[in-house]
Amino acid sequence: MLGFSNTSISNFLFWVTQKKWFLISISIGLLLHIIGAPYGLSMDGYNALIITLTALIMIISEPISLPGIALYIIISEVFLGLGSPNEVAKSFMNDAVFFIMGSLMLAVVIIKQGWDARLALGIIKLTGNKVRNIVVGLLSISAFLSSFIGEHTVAAIMLPIGMTIIKYSSKLRSNVDNLSCLILFSIAYGALIGSVGTPSGGGRNAIMLNYLGDSNISISYLRWMYEAYPFVLIQIPIASFLLLTTFKSEIKILDSSVRRLVIQVSKLKKMTGRNTMTIVIFFMIFFSWIFLSEKYGLGIIALTGVLLYMVGGFIRWNDISKNTHWGVILLFGSTISLGSYINKTGAAEWLANKIILIFGSMIKIFPFVADLITILMTTLLANILSSSATVAVLGPINMNLGDDIKHIGLLTAMASSFGFFTAVAAPACTIIYSSGMVKARDFLKIGWKIGLISILTLLVYVNIYWSIIN
Repeated sequence: MLGFSNTSISNFLFWVTQKKWFLISISIGLLLHIIGAPYGLSMDGYNALIITLTALIMIISEPISLPGIALYIIISEVFLGLGSPNEVAKSFMNDAVFFIMGSLMLAVVIIKQGWDARLALGIIKLTGNKVRNIVVGLLSISAFLSSFIGEHTVAAIMLPIGMTIIKYSSKLRSNVDNLSCLILFSIAYGALIGSVGTPSGGGRNAIMLNYLGDSNISISYLRWMYEAYPFVLIQIPIASFLLLTTFKSEIKILDSSVRRLVIQVSKLKKMTGRNTMTIVIFFMIFFSWIFLSEKYGLGIIALTGVLLYMVGGFIRWNDISKNTHWGVILLFGSTISLGSYINKTGAAEWLANKIILIFGSMIKIFPFVADLITILMTTLLANILSSSATVAVLGPINMNLGDDIKHIGLLTAMASSFGFFTAVAAPACTIIYSSGMVKARDFLKIGWKIGLISILTLLVYVNIYWSIIN
């Protein structure tokens, strides 16, 4: 009847079992929408939170690919009335998306010119060929660099290097799944950990300095390092240990990988003026990110570099188009769009105020509870919004939690780096996810461990170290 056979019904039931979490998340969203917004929260803000909740369920359960979830976010924003199609499109594309797009394209250029193999071999020569040492080395190098030039930049630079190490470890990628996780997470988490070390480590730090300045509190570059950098040094061995115990590498010593790298590098053409110009242009981009990003933006600078490579004939558009992970760009843009609507509709502020209201009495009895609430709220929102948006929204609210404004302000900036939990929690995580070598569930597998330990460590750190130095 109507062309439906037993096979069709069986296929439908199989589809239901495969997409059950998608159907569950949609059902939860519809139920919440029918119930209506709670007191004090606009319907638009409520819908923004519904989209956030259902998208997070999908990200964790992964019933559809992450680019598919990105499409779900964009479509839902329009259907639920958060914005018109043109308004949603405008919120989707900004300099941060340009930066992710440009960074992925620059990675293609680096690989095309053979620099990934040379740099990977250089790092292995520095760390040795034991997987344990390579993981610690990559995490430490990423943390140090991100302290001064930001997590986005470091993740973009280090990704092709990590992918090259993995590539020459085994002919079959499925044979080195855990090794892939170790290498790539050491890059992403190292970048996140180091980003709180100095004011130039991320946009969130500059936002907090501005808030503190409005309260007539000034913190110098060196003073920030004095307050925050020991925490970076503490987190490096903790994160390394958790990575190595969570993902047991299939290979302990990368002898074959090193030999293949040596052979590969030896086969590369000798350095020419063209190779030199490739790296010169890259360093121009690198230093422009450091000194000119406030004026021109990280994204425009990255795309300028891509244009220079194309004009110079270093890369063809076909190569860029074929090897750039467009789905990752779509995903990143959709989460930025959702974050902007959570902020615009007042949903983030409403949620934060509710949490503060609930725990207000405990703060008066136990002062350290204010620190714990600040860390938990900031971590929660940092895994939904971008870290900069989290500090922008929560900064003024958190700074009213206690008498020491500087203490709470710095704490908020540092906790905003705990975007360990999902592939969309932080740009560094999104960038390594673009490699296709780690899965969304891998983030949850390691993220909750490093996230929980980071929360507890930061709570102890600020109540012991800061009480000593201040």
